[in-house]
Amino acid sequence: MTESKAKSRAKGTSRASNPGKSATKSKLPPKAVAKAGSKARPGAEAKRANETAASRRIDERIRSRGGWRAETLAEVRRLIHEADPDIVEECKWIKPTNPLGVPVWCHAGIVCTGETYKQVVKLTFARGASIPDPSQLFNSSLEGNTRRAIDIHEGELLDAKAFKALIQAAVAENLRSSAPKSKSPPKAGAKARRQSADREG
Repeated sequence: MTESKAKSRAKGTSRASNPGKSATKSKLPPKAVAKAGSKARPGAEAKRANETAASRRIDERIRSRGGWRAETLAEVRRLIHEADPDIVEECKWIKPTNPLGVPVWCHAGIVCTGETYKQVVKLTFARGASIPDPSQLFNSSLEGNTRRAIDIHEGELLDAKAFKALIQAAVAENLRSSAPKSKSPPKAGAKARRQSADREG
């Protein structure tokens, strides 16, 4: 056997015993690939999925109530979205006794919640005590320092224009409260004040 043939055979054996990286990648388990893909899911997509799920829960809440309470809550929901198209729907305080949770409308924090009781539909504004209410829509929870509420009874009509203005004022208050506060310049120390006085003298 010549030296060149021996080298050729040795190279062939080396290739067979050391497969390329592309072959290794193709043998990844399907579950591992799926798991890697799920981790790369964009946050925005997950957020939209959560919002859709919350909206469906609110749809179900309205359907499950029926009657005047369902009509009132549906109308309130429509007015809220008209007042602020950027409002986000959520469902909070989900528990076994209340699997659909409480409808919540948010923008830079909670704007208001919508609860249905036997006698009233209650709309609670998280920062109601801090927002103007010239039409005096608030008629419940008036003694607190933070929240205010609107109780709507059967047969009562909500002032749509005043209510939308209240929603907009609540959003503005949330944005104001969540805005970063500007830092005041540091005060000059005693030593700096003495140095300043010496220069003036």
